[in-house]
Amino acid sequence: MVKAVSTTQKRRLNTDKIFKIGATIAGVYVLVIIALMIFQLTAESYPIWEEEGFSFVTGTDWNAVEGRESFGALPYILGTLVTAALAMAIGVPLSIGIAMFISDAPAKIGNPLGFVVELLAAVPSVIYGLWGLFVFREYFRDFIEKPLHAAFGDTVWFFSGAPFGLDIFTASIILAIMIIPTVSAVSREIMKAVPQQQKEAAYMLGATKWEMFKLAVFPYAKTGLIGASILGLGRAVGETMAVTMLIGNATGLSAIPSSLFKPSQTMSSIIANEFVEASPASLHLPALIGVALVLLGIAICINVVAHVLVSRMLKIKEGAINN
Repeated sequence: MVKAVSTTQKRRLNTDKIFKIGATIAGVYVLVIIALMIFQLTAESYPIWEEEGFSFVTGTDWNAVEGRESFGALPYILGTLVTAALAMAIGVPLSIGIAMFISDAPAKIGNPLGFVVELLAAVPSVIYGLWGLFVFREYFRDFIEKPLHAAFGDTVWFFSGAPFGLDIFTASIILAIMIIPTVSAVSREIMKAVPQQQKEAAYMLGATKWEMFKLAVFPYAKTGLIGASILGLGRAVGETMAVTMLIGNATGLSAIPSSLFKPSQTMSSIIANEFVEASPASLHLPALIGVALVLLGIAICINVVAHVLVSRMLKIKEGAINN
């Protein structure tokens, strides 16, 4: 009997060791991949950093003609941040509203609707881009952009510029539509995880449905909702094909976002548009790889900041519970 127990314990210890080694390898693998990506991008883009220095990040000129080469990534950095911010401002509230409805709806309504929302997340970005280019763009330009320009174009600077449909506003709306399935699906699961007793307690105190969400669901699910929003932000920052089709693809100084109705370009789209034409013998290819390095840095910074915010909120929540 003692030998049997001893053998069982040894097997469990061996299994634990194997699991620990496997988990450690998986964690190290992620770090190694990120380190290799940073190293490779830095090495390949070194010529542009040597030539331009930090002005590569702050410059606005973009000229790939040999003999007059000059590269500045600032317009594309601003284009990325502006389109992502607009997409988040439009998409996140809608996503949370959808999640609220599905999580509180009867199963015969909520389950099919949840399945449809998740199905939208599986649609390739190029399909969104084609739909936006050939269908959505014309209606959005004629019924939204032109009336806004006619009403506010002379007084509000971000409604100036002739609406053409291939601009920052259209690209941001498509981005918002693209992040809605991801953010709403994650938010729905987080809201469903809120204990039912907490919701019922709010109703027993006389709360309306909105007050129930405000008092019982949101405080409990706040950190999870922030995490869901960060997932959407990650997709908005790195999205390529749909934005490339709809943002207008301006270059240089004209790509700086000075109006919602002006064409611009993001870091992803400039890489997609010019990578095939870039010559390794010139600074054009290192410049594009340098843009990719900046994009990776911004994505990492966003995730680090989000992790810090969530950690602080969790600490505050734990402190409030302990007190």
